[in-house]
Amino acid sequence: MEGKNLFFLMSIILLLIFTFLNIPYPLSHTTDQLFDCTTYSPWCSSKKPFFLRQPENSKNHYADFPNHPLDPLTIGEIQKVKKIVNSIAEFRMKGCVLHSVVLEEPEKEVVLNWRKGLRLPPRKAAVVARALGVVHVLSVDIETGRVTRRETGSFSGYPIMTIEDMITATSAPFASSDFNRSIIQRGVDLADLACLPISTGWYGKIEEKRRVIKVQCYTLKDTINFYMRPLEGLTVLLDLDTQQVIEIIDEGKSIPIPKAANTDYRYSRIKRNTQKINLLKPISIEQPNGPSFTIENNHLVKWANWEFHLKPDPRAGVIISRAMVQDPDTGKMRSVMYKGFTSELFVPYMDPSDAWYFKTYMDAGEYGFGLQAMPLDPLNDCPRNAYYMDGVFVAADGTPYVRSNMICVFERYAGDIGWRHAECPITGLPIREVRPKVTLVVRMAASVANYDYIVDWEFQNDGLIRPKVGLSGILMVKGSPYVNMNQVNQNEYLYGTLLSENIIGVIHDHYVTFYLDMDIDGPSNNSFVKVNLQKEMTSPGESPRRSYLKAVRNVAKTEKDAQIKLKLYDPSEFHVINSNKKSRVGNPVGYKVVPGGTAASLLDHDDPPQKRAAFTNNQIWVTPYNESEQWAAGLFVYQSQGDDTLAVWSDRDRAIENKDIVLWYTLGFHHIPCQEDFPIMPTVSSSFEIKPVNFFESNPILNIPPNSPKDLPICKAAASA
Repeated sequence: MEGKNLFFLMSIILLLIFTFLNIPYPLSHTTDQLFDCTTYSPWCSSKKPFFLRQPENSKNHYADFPNHPLDPLTIGEIQKVKKIVNSIAEFRMKGCVLHSVVLEEPEKEVVLNWRKGLRLPPRKAAVVARALGVVHVLSVDIETGRVTRRETGSFSGYPIMTIEDMITATSAPFASSDFNRSIIQRGVDLADLACLPISTGWYGKIEEKRRVIKVQCYTLKDTINFYMRPLEGLTVLLDLDTQQVIEIIDEGKSIPIPKAANTDYRYSRIKRNTQKINLLKPISIEQPNGPSFTIENNHLVKWANWEFHLKPDPRAGVIISRAMVQDPDTGKMRSVMYKGFTSELFVPYMDPSDAWYFKTYMDAGEYGFGLQAMPLDPLNDCPRNAYYMDGVFVAADGTPYVRSNMICVFERYAGDIGWRHAECPITGLPIREVRPKVTLVVRMAASVANYDYIVDWEFQNDGLIRPKVGLSGILMVKGSPYVNMNQVNQNEYLYGTLLSENIIGVIHDHYVTFYLDMDIDGPSNNSFVKVNLQKEMTSPGESPRRSYLKAVRNVAKTEKDAQIKLKLYDPSEFHVINSNKKSRVGNPVGYKVVPGGTAASLLDHDDPPQKRAAFTNNQIWVTPYNESEQWAAGLFVYQSQGDDTLAVWSDRDRAIENKDIVLWYTLGFHHIPCQEDFPIMPTVSSSFEIKPVNFFESNPILNIPPNSPKDLPICKAAASA
């Protein structure tokens, strides 16, 4: 291949990786340069072409400084960390990369005792670096420059992949003549190729003692939706550090590449002869007096009776901290949750064949859930009057870059009702009292290659918190020789659904595990209570009724008492209470988890993917607070063997009664693809609730006023029709 063509090919590859994997990549390595990842592409450069220019509404983050102990690292702090780390002799060696640079949060007690106006605790950075194959976890004091190495134990696994890992992995196969020959033999132009880096999981053979990755490819010819045109059966195994091709498996040459017809999902490219649906007139919820929330010092959110700290995170995406709600009787702010975030996502595909068995992704611990967050699209991702928050992250060489519009905050009103009562005519009482429900939503959307995840944290003024996950994007599909189900032998199993000609949507699961450090009226004296509903039989002659339900309360003494598998015919409520705080009538104050999205993993517990994802063996876990136990799949997830997971910690069976405790909840989805998921999926969502139970003395929103016409001006005459 001529040099010019090779350069063009590599440029195409890089652009595809940056665009479709949402990877920000700084092309300059100047210490003082800040890179901005725009709405159009996350490919960053100090001299951007027109499609990479900084958005007009992009914020200037050079002047940012911390105002709260939990505020994320600023650009200036990141640059200091880079300088400090580069001063370490062994890290100046070739091959040293930074896998993670984030705030090392102060100890919980320090944060709880801090008040506005006081001096901030010492600012430190938690750094995960790898030099010459050795992983180092560092604590960097930004002010003094002191570096402390932290012991992480002898657990398996590697840190989150870097941007450079992903880029080089997808370009490295082109150095192999065997790979290029395979592509050409399939009738695909190398310039049309789009390849993706796929984490391998761990199966105990090739993955032993080296970082490896698998690469699979698609063709972009005639469609932007290359996911629908796989080169089925072609898998390249690479050594991530040497970029050497270890193995090429090419078993699908006889499987045709699906056609591009009807795969493009862009509104501007829908076929002219396809009717564009325009069923709705434009709708917008107006706020004549502006939104009711404020965000102080970039991260402190105040709305109605709620207050919490909000920040982006490269691994978790969104972190909610110090969530407090105002007591309507005393006016005091009361603690509900110290910290909440998405700890891990597990996505196993249900096809054991050579090209699919390893597709068991851990999207937070392998790829970085926050790193894959896309800039949100105003008026489509978030409504008018939304506030947008950027993320400032760190490239592998320590250079800061900006993920613009990563999080949005907005108020939602969908015609829902907060509470109501009307008296029927029998009573003769002319009563009709109704209150509208308005909520506050914190939203992030991550595009982890083909799949899009929408994560909401929704707050209600009755004290409820609702974490919600929406699934959209594009299916990971399998090429097939079949164009119609009448060609499939009755005894043949497809591992999925034939969605279109030559395209199978493979069955898979999604598990999203949330970390919830509940601090009900403070961190101490919290306990987990399982309130089990049991059938009770009446005694002969006691009542015309034969049975009723009885609530039986059981306080969990140790972790194993709080390992919960949800059962439809063994219903329970799950409370976190403060045993030292009572309501006026003597009930312990608390919050309860109301389950939703209850799909459970059916994989064998000895199956290697399930060993790594043993945190999905139960829907609920409760552990004593430990600042080192925050990631359900362990600190280092890439090629981990499952020896540092939530399940391992919980099996220690530590005491959790009257302690500072953490509750973990897993939302689960089983996905059997259907034709309506082609070529792009309508969003499917599920949520669970964190709801007050005897926390307030009565309904906390009795004093919410009803709407009246004078409060809601009609913007246009047509609006009243």
